[in-house]
Amino acid sequence: MNKTVLAVLGVVIIAIGITLSSALFTVHQTKQALILQFGNPIRVERDPGLKVKMPFIQNVEYYERRILDLDPPSQEVVLADQKRINVDSFARYRIVDPLEFRKKAVTDVNFRQIFGNRLNAAVRAEVGQVFLADMLTKKRSEIMDKISKQMKAQAAEFGTEVVDVRIGRTDLPQATAQSVYNRMRSDRVASAALLRAEGEEQKLKIQAEADKQRTIIIAEAQRQAEILRGHGEGERNRILGEAFGQDPQFFDFYRSMEAYGQALGDGTTMVLSPDSAFFRFFGTDKMQK
Repeated sequence: MNKTVLAVLGVVIIAIGITLSSALFTVHQTKQALILQFGNPIRVERDPGLKVKMPFIQNVEYYERRILDLDPPSQEVVLADQKRINVDSFARYRIVDPLEFRKKAVTDVNFRQIFGNRLNAAVRAEVGQVFLADMLTKKRSEIMDKISKQMKAQAAEFGTEVVDVRIGRTDLPQATAQSVYNRMRSDRVASAALLRAEGEEQKLKIQAEADKQRTIIIAEAQRQAEILRGHGEGERNRILGEAFGQDPQFFDFYRSMEAYGQALGDGTTMVLSPDSAFFRFFGTDKMQK
C-alpha cells in the first residue's frame, strides 16, 4: 500500500513538474516573447524575467530586441546619364511589435527578403535620378535621407523600426570602369601632349629671345671693340709719329726691321739682288749713312 501511494505521489509530482515547466518561461533582457495559443498570437511579453502561460495549449516565440542588420545583395543601377554602377546598400532595424511582425512577415527570413527588395527598389528609384558625379558630392547624403524616410515609413507596416539606411559602396561595373579609365587616360595623354607643345613653344620663344640678345650683345661688344681699337690705333700712331718725328732715320730703320721680321719668318727663302732697297740697312756703308 505504501509503495502504491509513493508511486502515485511520484507520478503526481512529476506531472506537477511537467505542468509547471510548461507554464513557466523566461524572457531574456535581449529578447521579447510572443505567446501563441493554438498557433494564434495573443499577447507580447517585453519585460525580462520569469513569466507564466497556460501549459500545453500555449507556446512562446522569441524575437530580438537588439538592432539587427539588413544587407540585401548589391545591384546594378542605371544613372540619369546612362552610366551603370553597382550599389551596395544596407539598413539597421529593430522589431518593436512582435505581434505585427509575425502577422506581416511570418519569419525573419521572409522579412529580410521582402524588406530587402523594397530597400533595393527605393535605392534604384532615387539613385537612378542623379548623375555619376553627384554620387561624390553632398547630394549623396540627400539621396540617403530620402531613402531612409521611405524605408522608415514602410517599416511600421511590419512592426519594425528602421534605425539607419546607408549606401555602402558604389562601384563601376568592370566594362564601365575600363571605359572610364580609357577615357581618363586619353584625356590625360591629350593634356600631356598639349602641355608638351606649349612647353616646346615657350622653349623656342626663350631660345629665340636669348639668341637675339646674344647677337645684339656680341654686335655691340664688337662695335665697342672696333671703336676702342680704332682709338687705340690712332693714339698709337700719334705717339709713334711724335716719337719718330724726332729722328726720321731711326723711324725708317725701325719700320724696315718690322718688315724684315714679318717677311723673314721660319723657312722663308727670298731671292733678291744684294743691291735691293729691301736690304739697304744690311750694308755697313748704308748703316753709316
